[in-house]
Amino acid sequence: MASDSLAPYMQSNYQDYLRQTHQWLEQHRVYVTNDKDTELNTVMPFELVPEHPNGQGVLLVHGLGDSPYFYHDIAPVLAADGFLVRVILLPGHGSKPADLSLPELEDWQQTVSHQYQLLSKKVNGVWLGGFSTGANLVTALAYQQPQIKGLLLFSPAFKPRNALTFLSPLASKFVNWESKVKEDNYTRYNSLHMKGAATYYGTSKLVREDLERQPYAKPTFMMLSEADETIDSQFAVNTFSQQFTNLNSEVLWFGETQFDDPRITSFSMHLPQQKILSASHVSLGFSPNNPIYKRDGKVRFCFHQQPVDSPKDCTKVASDQVWFAAYGDGDESMVRARTSWNPYFAQSMHKMSEFLQRSSSTND
Repeated sequence: MASDSLAPYMQSNYQDYLRQTHQWLEQHRVYVTNDKDTELNTVMPFELVPEHPNGQGVLLVHGLGDSPYFYHDIAPVLAADGFLVRVILLPGHGSKPADLSLPELEDWQQTVSHQYQLLSKKVNGVWLGGFSTGANLVTALAYQQPQIKGLLLFSPAFKPRNALTFLSPLASKFVNWESKVKEDNYTRYNSLHMKGAATYYGTSKLVREDLERQPYAKPTFMMLSEADETIDSQFAVNTFSQQFTNLNSEVLWFGETQFDDPRITSFSMHLPQQKILSASHVSLGFSPNNPIYKRDGKVRFCFHQQPVDSPKDCTKVASDQVWFAAYGDGDESMVRARTSWNPYFAQSMHKMSEFLQRSSSTND
């Protein structure tokens, strides 16, 4: 059953937003472990104040069913580069999957826009970053707010990979759940409410309209997995080449395709020595040392199909015997789990820092 209301999100300052969000989550979250403090801290919005400020800020927005934990490894890199970093929690998230039935698209849009306004009062320029659905929301806002410095987009969900997703707004009137499974990952939801899927689809439709209407001229840094099982990454990279016109813009592509666009760098995910077959939708933002998502971390996303002679639950298998891939990759002779970290994380963050330094010096 859903909560009786959404968490409040229109506070007059970020500190009140943090305090009231914490209070609301304490009352409404359904916990999946006995360690309530750890769970709350993991899904809470957070702020990182740089030791050596560069005068600019970055607002980061997570994806559908996810939480601010997606930026656990990325946000400190940005703060070390001098940015004031704020990570927000989208309404309907951080508590229980049924709460995704509560927000309308406007709630997400207003949250992102309001937090952008609050951050812009504290710094001289704001960058927006988004993962998946969050990337759609920040891109749409960047079209509305030309003073935004540029974008950091991680697996942007401009277009879903599943062609039937466009039916989700209709389906949500008749069906409550797109998928409902046991919740055992305290960083994000395992289940997806159909209303949440429909609201995501609304973000993708709007951002595609923006992108088709006119090019985006500000610097944009994008990371995409060729094998992404959730979004159409080929559509995203084609859109980048055609519509993201800034010469400083850059894509890191995790897969085997090589591109003519000199702004796209490919990182091979054919890594048999590491038992990695491909990158997944969720893996790009996490370090190989992330305590939850590393190879032998606290969470492992097992494939449904496993070899007949191995345990159905791949967490019972030693991590060095498991092959990691996007869902669907590999064959059933392998024990397989979804890749949940980026083997090129250090190189990726170095590229992102170089991009920001280069773009900040030439950005008006």
